[in-house]
Amino acid sequence: MRHTFPRDTRFLPPVAVAARGIEIEDSTGKRYIDASGGAGVSCLGHGHPAIVEAIQRQAAQLAYAHTGFFTSTPAEALADHLIRFAPPGIDRVYFVGDGSEGVEAALKMARQYFLEIGEPERRRFISRRQSYHGNTLGALAVGGNRWRREPFQPLLMDVSLIAPCFPYRFKADEESESDYGERVAGELEAEILRLGPGSVAGFIAETVVGATAGCVPPVPGYFRRIREICDRYGVLLILDEVMCGMGRTGTLHACEQEGIAPDLMVVAKGLGGGYQPIGAVLVTARVYDAFAAGSGFFQHGHTYLAHPVACAAALAVQETLERDGLVARCRARGAALEAKLQERFGNHRHVGDIRGRGLFRAIELVADRASKAPFDPALRLHAAIKRAALERGLIVYPMGGTIDGRLGDHVLLAPPFIIEEHELDLVITRLGDAVDAAIAGIAR
Repeated sequence: MRHTFPRDTRFLPPVAVAARGIEIEDSTGKRYIDASGGAGVSCLGHGHPAIVEAIQRQAAQLAYAHTGFFTSTPAEALADHLIRFAPPGIDRVYFVGDGSEGVEAALKMARQYFLEIGEPERRRFISRRQSYHGNTLGALAVGGNRWRREPFQPLLMDVSLIAPCFPYRFKADEESESDYGERVAGELEAEILRLGPGSVAGFIAETVVGATAGCVPPVPGYFRRIREICDRYGVLLILDEVMCGMGRTGTLHACEQEGIAPDLMVVAKGLGGGYQPIGAVLVTARVYDAFAAGSGFFQHGHTYLAHPVACAAALAVQETLERDGLVARCRARGAALEAKLQERFGNHRHVGDIRGRGLFRAIELVADRASKAPFDPALRLHAAIKRAALERGLIVYPMGGTIDGRLGDHVLLAPPFIIEEHELDLVITRLGDAVDAAIAGIAR
């Protein structure tokens, strides 16, 4: 009998016992290609010797030191490394345990920043529908995933949700991408004016939308317009790159491709590659200096902030990415993955869109390609695809509610950057078989 509390009490998951490269092995000896990196986490795959050695060495030297009393060598070295490659203006790093913690810290940091500079009335946050920013209460409140929010709605702070930048679903046929981007970015300005410009602390967005809508990149110019609006009204721009950042979309930070820099940015997943739990908030000098010149104290903290072993692991991951040119490799492998997805699914009668950047790709399933009509959500196609993929030794990341939290199904792929081209072929073959089997099964 098991005594763990699983995510889904109706599903008894296999027991993972070993992993190497892009594969995970369960207790029966069955192997699975980890084509989603878990949840977009495993950028280096599993069992990388340099990371394992760094963890062992640090654990033997200094396993833990509370940040109320000490900093540590790996935390300082990791911060220095991250700042070397950070977007313009970023000067400080606040380490946390994961992405949800990072978003929670960024929200509190934004609020306290305005207290420090004498604007205490700024307390409101704006986010986007069909976004996901984590599962702690603050992060959940700024998320736009209806299914995740609904049970806990009475506990959540009031947050404004504006339109996502999701052209496949919401761009009008007669609109250019530029016009569409201008229109949906304009909703931010309208909402700031409706709330009162002096009341808004921050706007938070995923640079490339992850799990909730399935690897949705912004249209060109969208984030430049968002940046302009935030600057005009003194609103902090918080970018959530927990899933899409740290090389996943083919540049170290996804916002590089948008030509902008945020005021605060949250990273996690690919920061430590799954070898240890870690996330970080990257902070501009302007925000940090307000704290330093004011109270001098960020009124926030957790026991395992800047954990030395986690920081040592993350530093080894980031040094490996740089040394081995793996971000460029991710970009090249991403182009190959896109080509293979187009070849297998480009004319599939039930695949409406293939999208993403780098090794961050998704297919959206539709009942009818011409009308883009989704499948009946009661069929739970995404869950059927997940089961069919697991049966075939493939781990992918399907989700439902792609369009509005209820309608739509997609499958997200985020394989390790070390994946070889012949392994991509295996992923596509198994995914194609899983999709076809799941659709056939729900049609019966």
